[in-house]
Amino acid sequence: MSAIYILWLREIKRYVRSRAQIVASLGQPLLYLLVLGFGLGPVFQKAGNGSYLQFVAPGVISMTILFTSIFSGIAMLWDRQFGFLKETLVAPVPRIEVMIGRTFGAATVAVIQGTLILVVCLIAGFRPVSLALFPLAFLFMGLIAIVFAALGTAFGSIVQDMQGFQLIMNFMVLPIFFLSGALFPLANLPRALAIITRLDPLTYGVDALRGVLINASHFGLVLDVSLLSMTAVAFLSLGGYLFPKFSYRSSISWRGPGAYKPTKKF
Repeated sequence: MSAIYILWLREIKRYVRSRAQIVASLGQPLLYLLVLGFGLGPVFQKAGNGSYLQFVAPGVISMTILFTSIFSGIAMLWDRQFGFLKETLVAPVPRIEVMIGRTFGAATVAVIQGTLILVVCLIAGFRPVSLALFPLAFLFMGLIAIVFAALGTAFGSIVQDMQGFQLIMNFMVLPIFFLSGALFPLANLPRALAIITRLDPLTYGVDALRGVLINASHFGLVLDVSLLSMTAVAFLSLGGYLFPKFSYRSSISWRGPGAYKPTKKF
């Protein structure tokens, strides 16, 4: 457990020391919260659905966790480029522990980001139904973070360049977010869209947070927590399968100090 803790602590310290990253990562969620929350509020209220700020706040919190956790895979590419990953892989610990430590660290950072957005939502006027349910809300935030941090680690294991990773993540992240029901109700959707939203794992995270914070769950908390837990186990297993393969290729391609052979003199 010491290796997992050290890698987890490294992710936390790197996040805390990067104040510019903390401030910059709050920009996009605030844009969605303030512009959509107050801009579409009158239209949403005229439709008889109440306050749009109350509705969209759990979706914005989930979006923050999604973006922060899944883009944690970029850190793996940076570590690989600057040599830290190679130093980690030669340590006498199983590589699955390296993967778990990085994933849990990224998930913790994502939960911290989501908590900051939750505080901003409270300042903006969001009012949860019960403060006693906040621990349960943090549980669902943690499940969402683990799901997508493991997915980001899995993709970071197989993608070799930074540009390719960003393209793949943008191709995946935006559909995952927009099809999760974070910005629109899930009731009375067209059949094709309803099927797609049910296949999106973030849908159940958003629905769980809505159920806990504003008592407006569409699927039910039991189904939400069951599917999120199974998805977390599946993605952790996928990352645990891909990361050793990636690390093995990296260790083979990297020549240590004693592996250099001088060229033959003629």
